[in-house]
Amino acid sequence: MKSPPPNTSAPEPHKADAELPKLPVWQPWRGPFERWPQLTDLLIALLAFLLTMLMWSHQQTHDVLALQSLWDIAAFQCAFVGCFALLWRRTHAWQVHAVILSASLLLEVGLPANGIVAMAFSLYSLGRYEPSARMSLIAVLATLGYIAVDLNVLIQPTASGTIALMLTWALWHIGRRLRFRGEYLRLLEERAEYLERERNAESERAVAAERTRIAREMHDVVAHQVSLMTVQAGAARTISRNNPEAASEAMASVEAAGRQALSEMRHLLGVLRPASDETALTPQPHLNDLPALIEKVRQVLDNVEYETYGDLENIPTRTALAAYRIVQESLTNVIKHVGADAIVHVCVRAEPGQITVSVLDDGYGVDQQTNQEQPSGGHGIAGMRERAELLGGHLRAGAVGRGGFEVYAQLPAEDGGAQ
Repeated sequence: MKSPPPNTSAPEPHKADAELPKLPVWQPWRGPFERWPQLTDLLIALLAFLLTMLMWSHQQTHDVLALQSLWDIAAFQCAFVGCFALLWRRTHAWQVHAVILSASLLLEVGLPANGIVAMAFSLYSLGRYEPSARMSLIAVLATLGYIAVDLNVLIQPTASGTIALMLTWALWHIGRRLRFRGEYLRLLEERAEYLERERNAESERAVAAERTRIAREMHDVVAHQVSLMTVQAGAARTISRNNPEAASEAMASVEAAGRQALSEMRHLLGVLRPASDETALTPQPHLNDLPALIEKVRQVLDNVEYETYGDLENIPTRTALAAYRIVQESLTNVIKHVGADAIVHVCVRAEPGQITVSVLDDGYGVDQQTNQEQPSGGHGIAGMRERAELLGGHLRAGAVGRGGFEVYAQLPAEDGGAQ
């Protein structure tokens, strides 16, 4: 009996685990004060009110709790208002403290009770949640003056009065230090988020720059090789009946150009996948490769002159690659927009501190030479100019003489120039 086929709809264990979000190993613990701040403030207000009633019940004025007169009701209302003002201690710290201090003064001066426990919570909240340092300091100094007068500390210092002043200052100072620590942590978090955003933005900029570079290289490779292949294939088709051997040689050149194009594209696309030991890496084109490039172009163009001046061996790699690509793209434009009858003069000159590249054609028999600046919506001239400017040089392209066109570039020949 055959076993039933496995259920292909169920996800594999390793795939399911990969889809689950990975939580950090350690997460800060959030207590009830942070989870439910409003409920916490309500419980603190109730606790302060109950402790105030308990304190009054042990004082000589415990008859206040019987509410037998209007003064007793007024004292009870002062305690109620002062304690439940703590509900707004996070958003209006100094205002809440002013209400509690006023209630304490009323109880001390004209009502048959004194002291409310809400003062201790208010002092801490004044230091912890008041953003204005001036208002916070004024409020705590007013409280210290009130306690000093109430306990006769200025007239007859006692241990209990001194301890009360120290506790008042300590409650406010603890709240203030916690506020400074919270602000410091908040600034660290904001800085970490800012640095993360900058890192992501820098990564995106690097990716965009690399994509632009790869696109520019691909354009140079594909446009040049495909232009050669197109012209040679057209020539082979034309002479295939009358001269099969020449047509066969032209198709062999098409094959060789296609193979080289594939090789260069594999080299460029290699940066998009992980490196492998089996991948054969080929060097980037250099100025020494220009003669081979000219020989290939001569298979299509009848008359290509190539001249060099100066020492081209010590040119920086980036400058040499840019010069090679500028010559390659310029010759590609001649093939596409001028034709096989054009006369082209290529000159590469190495001078102290710079290298100049000039590709000049006569525009023979072509009316479209004025369109070379933006041929068919392409980006050849713009890509060459971008290469030159990235290295700190400049490129000029435009019509010269009677229908001719010249691409002239100056590139820095020192390592410091290629930034």
